[in-house]
Amino acid sequence: MKKLGLIMAGFAIIAMAACSSTKVTSSWRSNDAQQLQKDNKIMVMALVPQKDRTLRSQMENYTVSELRKKGYNAVSALQTYGPQEFGKMTEKQVVKQLQGSDVNQVMTIVMLDKGRERNFVPNYSPYGYYGFWPYYSMWSSRMYAPGYYTYNTKYQWEGNLYDLKSGQMLYSVQSQSFDPPTTERMAVLYAQQVVKDMAKHQLLAFSR
Repeated sequence: MKKLGLIMAGFAIIAMAACSSTKVTSSWRSNDAQQLQKDNKIMVMALVPQKDRTLRSQMENYTVSELRKKGYNAVSALQTYGPQEFGKMTEKQVVKQLQGSDVNQVMTIVMLDKGRERNFVPNYSPYGYYGFWPYYSMWSSRMYAPGYYTYNTKYQWEGNLYDLKSGQMLYSVQSQSFDPPTTERMAVLYAQQVVKDMAKHQLLAFSR
């Protein structure tokens, strides 16, 4: 029975790891959007609550890194302007400041939602096939044993790519992150998934 318990615990750990994920749920590209030119500057700008400044830095930096791997001139808004870059500025003033930094496109990354889910886990597992007595013994000992609650964190993200000169939205992507092990790991996976999706929509040129 002890060996059986270790096996069941292993299955539980694998299942929990599989549930942790970051993935694109939907995306859209404008019919008028042209493939981005590598000599253009793309500014990545994450919009998250002030208390999550570290997360903002991670989301911007890893997205910038992935775009640079593709050969694009991407920069972080936080590193360029600091945490209070636009404050009470008007739209005209913001656009003028960005254009003064030779920015051609702006990619916003917005945290739409962050919530915690509470799930009850019964003290048994339906997985596996055993002989009569191991099966009967397992269920008889666990059937009335108390279960426990787990708490998972779910993030909802939306990324939009804008052309600064025309003001046109070129691309939009929605994604979710479920129970990431760390915010840094979530930022890495987000950047990889979104840049991969941009390439899929042929917004990015093939790397040579």
